Amino acid sequence: MSGHSKWATTKHKKAAIDAKRAKSFAKLIKNIEVAAKTGGADLSGNPTLADAIYKAKKTSVPNDNIDRAVKRGAGLSGESVDYMTIMYEGYGANGVALLIECLTDNKNRAAAEVRTAMSRNGGTMADPGSVAYNFTRKGVISITKTDGVTEDDILLAVLDAGAEEVVDQGGGFEVITETANLVQARVALQEAGLDFDSAEAAFVPAMSIDVDAATARKVFSLIDALEDLDDVQNIYANFALSPEVQAELEADE
Repeated sequence: MSGHSKWATTKHKKAAIDAKRAKSFAKLIKNIEVAAKTGGADLSGNPTLADAIYKAKKTSVPNDNIDRAVKRGAGLSGESVDYMTIMYEGYGANGVALLIECLTDNKNRAAAEVRTAMSRNGGTMADPGSVAYNFTRKGVISITKTDGVTEDDILLAVLDAGAEEVVDQGGGFEVITETANLVQARVALQEAGLDFDSAEAAFVPAMSIDVDAATARKVFSLIDALEDLDDVQNIYANFALSPEVQAELEADE
């Protein structure tokens, strides 16, 4: 496996998401509010908002909640939305690099909570730039594996839409694009009748490190603690799991 190991954690993270659905909804709603504030409420002119709503609907966020979030973010309800994006850098077990993306209305609270979660779960904070240099912002479209849809089918659909590669991540595929080509690659999949789980800008590591099951468990534990924080929106890591390690981890479930 390569890339940012999104699919390596899918099964592990699904249980945590199911158990914390309300918290997951809140983070998806926050993304919608920010996207609407930045680019307005018109989906045709705001692909970031369209993708945020698509992801929320895939996670079964009620339509009423989505509509209210769009209105709040776009300033159509008289309410104010004021979040800032902050990126923290750190390391997990065995030097696994972490980028921790926060969306918060209180920088001091976010910093304190991230530091506490890191120190209590075997992580260490890193100096700005010491981790980020290994990551590049890319468009990432995640697709769950289904019968009858092959890697070649996906590649054929996105090849002329600016896709750089299609990566087999075990439980699913990832289409990697430049961020500027994300929308057209997403549209190409839709036109080909291929379903996807999310299409978003993400940080992808230039180099990944293979980890064993024991290290992966420690990293997952740290990620769980960080994701439990209200201000943490996304976590990117540079670990990779072999099929053998994936099988061992799945046996834990």
